[in-house]
Amino acid sequence: MSDPVRVLVVDDSPSMRAALGRILDSDPDIEVVGAAPEPHAARAMIKELEPDVLTLDVEMPGMDGLSFLEKIMRLRPMPVVMCSTLTARGTEVTIEALRLGAVDCIAKPCGNPLEIARDSTYLCATVKAAARSRVRPVASAPPRVIGSSGSYRDMVIAIGASTGGVEALFALVGALPRDCPPVLIVQHMPAGFTGGFAERLDKHSGVKVREARDGDMIDRGTVHIAPGGGCHMRLAGRTIRLTPGEPVGGHRPSVDVLFRSVAERGSKSVGVLLTGMGQDGAAGLLAMRRAGAGTFGQS
Repeated sequence: MSDPVRVLVVDDSPSMRAALGRILDSDPDIEVVGAAPEPHAARAMIKELEPDVLTLDVEMPGMDGLSFLEKIMRLRPMPVVMCSTLTARGTEVTIEALRLGAVDCIAKPCGNPLEIARDSTYLCATVKAAARSRVRPVASAPPRVIGSSGSYRDMVIAIGASTGGVEALFALVGALPRDCPPVLIVQHMPAGFTGGFAERLDKHSGVKVREARDGDMIDRGTVHIAPGGGCHMRLAGRTIRLTPGEPVGGHRPSVDVLFRSVAERGSKSVGVLLTGMGQDGAAGLLAMRRAGAGTFGQS
């Protein structure tokens, strides 16, 4: 039997610290080793307790959660789960947290008993998944822009990512040349977040980045991000199709669905599977490779 995941809870609300502690301790595979009311206390407890995972609130006195997250990922990288009230107002904050290296961002358990039970189960699962992730210092240098894409005039690039993908995509997309082949991306992300994510990437990059719409035509120098939520994204010729359907491998949109559609282009396609957890994208990337596509996986 493996040792339980050791968690440090950081939240300025005493009642929320207690609630999160009860929820996490109810899972036999998790042990709450401490709770801190603000980042300065948390910093000392991290050194003393050496937790496996940190849950971190966003709005706290003295130092906000994002500033503390940036310091953690620069000085002592470790798995961090942002646990906050993720309203529409907080979408920008959530994307920034993921860019800085947070493993995931989830809402604090709230609502009726059924909703609290559902959120509690998800919190425990997220913390255990975070403990299995590998984190690294966030690069401080701006991405190096790749040279002109040259003769790859007919290529299409398909990219899939899950946990940790936001940080990776900021580095990868930010380095693409302005005349790069069309890029299609499925990043596992809740509905309502992909639009803001596309806007942030667009400002950060030399290419155009937009949330995909059904019927969009692909074009050079443009990156299309699949909307989170109810549709899969496929490529039909040079047209993007967003189609409803059952989740594939537990995901909708699914990386496998995108990759299989792009595999029909054979050697005129490239598949890239970035950081994440689970199997989504593995079978699709194999299909692309067997069709003659160039394939890459993030180490």
